[in-house]
Amino acid sequence: MKKPWIMAQTWRDLVFLHWPIPPDALRPFVPAELEIDLFDGQAWVGVVPFLADHTRLRFSLPFPIAGTYRELNVRTYVKHKGRSGVYFFSLDADSLLAVKAASAGGFLPYRYARMKVVKKDMRYVFTSRLVKSAIGENFRIGFTPGAGIRRATDLEHWLTERYCLWTKPKIALYRVDIVHAPWQLQNVHIKIAENSLATFLPAGWNVEEPLAHFSAEQKTRFHLPVKEN
Repeated sequence: MKKPWIMAQTWRDLVFLHWPIPPDALRPFVPAELEIDLFDGQAWVGVVPFLADHTRLRFSLPFPIAGTYRELNVRTYVKHKGRSGVYFFSLDADSLLAVKAASAGGFLPYRYARMKVVKKDMRYVFTSRLVKSAIGENFRIGFTPGAGIRRATDLEHWLTERYCLWTKPKIALYRVDIVHAPWQLQNVHIKIAENSLATFLPAGWNVEEPLAHFSAEQKTRFHLPVKEN
């Protein structure tokens, strides 16, 4: 029986950016217990910037200081015992309190970054610069959402409809189940000005134009972590 959810959050102005990548390029950086999930034999890396809003624990009001912050994650898609989900290489946020809470004990790879979002009419510019990093992982994108909700292709559904994540902070693997409605995806026009994320991946992994989608809002709930056997 699934335990009750413990935290809720609303994701706003979210952009999915996806690049295909050979599975062998990811294998050294994904826990051995997890199988790299493939679509037609191809692995994928996702970069996802968004605004995290109304963060709150169950039966509580949103956190007054750390309840709203910008986030940028780098992820891939994995399977474990027949279940499909997400594995995060990094999660950057511009709230130091949120980073310290989520990364306590090394549970999730959160990092503190300086971020900024500028919106004019329907054009957004999202900028992230990692703080205290010797390798300088920076990201800057301009994007304009298209009108209307699109019907997802099989690949788009496979990439986005993921309802759990795995993490391995030390020697044990944990799963966190996530609940939300199906994604309402829109087309989006993008221009990536800078992307030096995931420097451990082969050079040029992000040179090609990514598969890109926008979603205006997604209300989510997180369950307690479950230790995998």
